[in-house]
Amino acid sequence: MTTPQAPFLQGSIFKHVVVMTLTGALGLMTLFLVDLADLYFLSLLENSSITAGIGFAGSLAFANLSLAIGAGIGAAALVARSVGAGQIGRAKQYASTGLVFSLLIAAVFAVLIDFFASEILGALGATGEAAHQAKLFVWTLSPAFVALAGTISTSFILRGMGDFRRAMYNTMTAAIITLILDPIFIFKFGWGIQGTAAANGIAYVFAFGQGLLSLIRNHQFLVMPSLADMRRDIAAIWAIAWPAIIAQLATPFAAAYMNYAMAPYGDAIVAAGTVVNRVVPVAFGMIFSLSGAVGPIIGQNFGAKNFARVKLALRDGLGFAVLYSAFMSIFLYLLRNQLIAAFHVTGRAAELVVFFTTWIAVTWAFTGGLFVANAAFNNLGKPIYSTWANWGRATLGTIPFAIVGAQLAGPEGIMVATAIGSSIFGMAAMVAAWYLVGGIEKKALQKIAAEGAPSAA
Repeated sequence: MTTPQAPFLQGSIFKHVVVMTLTGALGLMTLFLVDLADLYFLSLLENSSITAGIGFAGSLAFANLSLAIGAGIGAAALVARSVGAGQIGRAKQYASTGLVFSLLIAAVFAVLIDFFASEILGALGATGEAAHQAKLFVWTLSPAFVALAGTISTSFILRGMGDFRRAMYNTMTAAIITLILDPIFIFKFGWGIQGTAAANGIAYVFAFGQGLLSLIRNHQFLVMPSLADMRRDIAAIWAIAWPAIIAQLATPFAAAYMNYAMAPYGDAIVAAGTVVNRVVPVAFGMIFSLSGAVGPIIGQNFGAKNFARVKLALRDGLGFAVLYSAFMSIFLYLLRNQLIAAFHVTGRAAELVVFFTTWIAVTWAFTGGLFVANAAFNNLGKPIYSTWANWGRATLGTIPFAIVGAQLAGPEGIMVATAIGSSIFGMAAMVAAWYLVGGIEKKALQKIAAEGAPSAA
C-alpha cells in the first residue's frame, strides 16, 4: 500500500504539466490510437460504406467516452482537492462513490443507445449501407460501455491522487489487447465492423480490471460505499460532474454535426472526415489530455491555497499547447501523402485530408487553450463555465460557421470556418479562466487581511 501524496505543491509547474500531459496523453492517446487502427484495418476492406459507417457510429461511442470523462472529472477534482488538503479518508470516499456513479451513467446510456440507435443515426444523416454498418458496430460494442466508463474513471482517480504512471497503464492495456484482436476478428474470423467492436469491448473489460487492481492492490484506495455515503457524496460529485459531462458531450456533438454537414457531399467525403476525426485525437492527444493533466495540478494547489502556482499552471499549460500544436501541424503536413495512402482515400476525399493537414491542423493550439481553461473551471468551483465554453464552441462556434463555410467553399469551407469559430472560443475561455483565478485570489487575500486585522477598540 502507498499513501497518497500531494506532489504538485512544489517543484517546477512546467515540468509537472509536461510529465502529467505526456503520461496522460500516452494513456488517452492509446484509446484514440485504437480508433485509428480500427479505421486502418477496416479501410483495407476498401468499402467506403464501412468507413463512413464507423464515422457515424464513432459519434455515439465518443459520446459514451465523453460521459465517462465528465464523470471522471467530477471524482478526480474532489480527490485532488482532498489529497491537497491532507484529507485522505475523504479522498477515498469520493473515489469510491465516483466510480459507482460513472458505471451507472454508462449503463443507462448503453440501454438508451441500443433502443434508439436507428433514430439517432438517421438524424445524423446515415443512410443505406453506411447506416446498417453503424448499427452493427453500436449494438456489438454497447455492452462494453460500462467497462470503458470504469477504465476512464479509475484512470482519472489515479491521476487525481498523483499516480500518473498507473493511470496510464489501464488505458494502454486496452490499446494493446485491441491491436492484437482487431486483425484476428476482422480478417481471420471475417466479422468486419463487428469484429472491431468485439475487440474493443474485450479490451475495455481487461483495462477496467487493471484500473481496479491499481486502486485496490497498490493503494487500497477504494471502499465499499454505503447508501449514506452515496447520498452524502453524490451531490458534491454531481455538482462538478454534470456540467463537466455536458461540457464533454459538446465534442461528440460538434463531430456529429460535422458528419451531418458533410453527408450531402457523399460517403467518400464523410469517409475523409472520418479519417481526419480519427487522426486528430492521435496527433493531438497531448492537447486532449491537457485538461486531465493540468486539472490535478490546479486542484491540489487550490486546495493548498497557493494561487501563484495555479496561475503558473494556466500559463505553462497554454504554452505547452502552442508549442506542441506548432510541432504537430508541421509533422502532419510532411506526412500528408502517406496518410491518404494508408487509409485508401482518393479523389476529393484525398484532397480534403491534404487540405486539413496543410491549413487547419495548426489551429488546435486554440483548442488547447480551451482545454486548459476547462481544467481551471472544473477545479476552481465553476464547472458551469466549462459547460458554456464547450457548448458555445460546439454550437455558435460550429453550426453558423459551418453553414456559411459550406455555402462559400463546400467541404473545405466548412473546415476553415469551424476552425475560426473554435479558435475564437478557445481564446475567450483562456481569458475567462485567467480572470477567474485572479478574482478568487483577490477574495482570499481580502479574507486573510480581514482576519488578521486588529479589532476596533
